[in-house]
Parts: sequence; C-alpha cells; structure tokens
Amino acid sequence: MCVTAQLPLNIQLRDDATFASFYSGDNLQTVKALLRFSSGLDETSIYLWGTKGAGKSHLLQATCNAANELGVPAVYLPLQEWQTLSPVILKDLENIPLICVDDVQAITGNRAWEEALFHAYNRIKATATRLLVASDTSPFNIQIHLPDLKSRLTSGVTYQLHKLNDDQKLFALTLRAKVRGLSLSKTVGQFLLSRCSRDMNELFQTLETLDHASLAEQRRLTIPFIKQTLNI
Repeated sequence: MCVTAQLPLNIQLRDDATFASFYSGDNLQTVKALLRFSSGLDETSIYLWGTKGAGKSHLLQATCNAANELGVPAVYLPLQEWQTLSPVILKDLENIPLICVDDVQAITGNRAWEEALFHAYNRIKATATRLLVASDTSPFNIQIHLPDLKSRLTSGVTYQLHKLNDDQKLFALTLRAKVRGLSLSKTVGQFLLSRCSRDMNELFQTLETLDHASLAEQRRLTIPFIKQTLNI
C-alpha cells in the first residue's frame, strides 16, 4: 500500500502496477534501473520522461510497490491532481525513504507549487531520501519558470521512456491480460488494437472493462463478446 501517514490525503497505489506487469519493449535498461532504484541501489535521484501513454505512471507506482514489498515506505504523488491538493503536501517528504512525483509538467507556471517543490527538493537532497520524478518532456525542455527548480530537475540522472510500436503494444496487452487472469488470443488483441484507441492507458482501461464484464457474465474474451460489451 502507499504510505501516507505524513500526507493530508490518501493516494492509493494500483495493485497491478508492478514491474512484472510492465512490458518493457525498448525500455528494458530503464526498467532495470528503476528496479535497482526501488531496492536502494545506484542513483538517488532520477528524472523519467516520455509522452502520454508511455507508461510513466505505471513505473512510478511499480517503484513504490517494489519498495514497499521490501519494507521501505514510499509515497506516490500525482501532481496532475494539483488543483485538488495544496503545496503543503510537499512538507516533510524528506522524512520518507522513497518519493515518486508524477506529472511535474502539470505545475509549470504555478509559482506556489514550483517554489514548494524546489524547497522540498533541497530538503530531500540533504537526506538519504530517494527521489523519482516524471514528466511528459525532458528536464531541459520543461517549461518550469523557477530557474533554481529547473536546475534541480536537470541535476539527476535522466531516462527517456519510449512508446511501444503496434507489435509491442500487442505483447503489452497480452501480458496485462495474463496478469489479470484473462486469456487474450492474438486475433482478439489485434481486433482491440484496430478498433480501440492506440493509447496504452486507454487500452488498459478497456481491458479492465472487459475483465469486469467477463467475470460478471462468465464469458471468454471473444470478438463477438467484445463488440457487445463495448458497443462497437
């Protein structure tokens, strides 16, 4: 579970957000680096970036889940939800061994949030806390207004997460189905890729919808069943 004792909200991690359920594709070295990071090895600060649907949020949550399995408290903080939060949430983060901050690009131009993140960054750097930050753009191109914060973001090790091609998306979809206990044939997987959004987040959400429907109706994932369930 996500450790939230010192935070004024309860952000739960997805149970299925693990390294085992993530298809690496061309990102194997990045995934290995994050797995080592979750174990307390190698780098103390990582900046992960990639376009929407590349799997950043999954990997950040997987890093937290892996750390928690080792008994290491970890926090996942999605800044995409900043409008429902307060910068005060960043206070005392340095007391938690591992922090994963997602969607940093969401607070660009917001002075209160940028300053709060900058000060949190400085406090974290003075401790043994490990920090993993994710954004949809590189640390050199992110539109952060506070120069000192941008300097902090560019100071760590950077990994780019590459999107999957269609064949790799099929492998990823098949793997995610297997993790959920579903049997997804190649034909059915190709049908989903051809008739649904190619965005991996939306594909996985579609798979989750089909999983619930399959359990409720005790049906296998067939093309007729998918057509009926998704009205396509």
